[in-house]
Amino acid sequence: MAKEYNPAMHTAEHILNAVMTKHYGSRSFSTHVEKKKSRCDYRINSAPTDEEILSIENEINKIIEQKFEVTEKFISRNEADSIFNLEKLPESAGDTIRIIQIGCFDDYPCIGEHVNNTSEIGVFRIYSHDYNDGVLRLRFRLE
Repeated sequence: MAKEYNPAMHTAEHILNAVMTKHYGSRSFSTHVEKKKSRCDYRINSAPTDEEILSIENEINKIIEQKFEVTEKFISRNEADSIFNLEKLPESAGDTIRIIQIGCFDDYPCIGEHVNNTSEIGVFRIYSHDYNDGVLRLRFRLE
């Protein structure tokens, strides 16, 4: 059975990664995106406070509320490799790489399905988190 993508959750994961990169300099190294709940793991130097976690959640919801268009563009693998970390992108993505753009906020290579506008995502909630051995795990859902 093929994995069923949830475009809203997948787009929210892009926004979460962009916010985490802004604050901690790191996109997730491990991700599990599902319709009801998802998780991302980040390597960061210290455990964030509960207030910092709430701030991340609030920032993501403010981005969602801006009703950014979600579009795509295509660039060569060589160009993408000079701009992005393509580690998580499968080789089968080919020589032309699809870049998902979330308004002027984020663009990143991806082969998954996404919403057309962030207004389709809903409310983003981090419902739990933990930090062990330099790894922050965020568990989130959409309401």
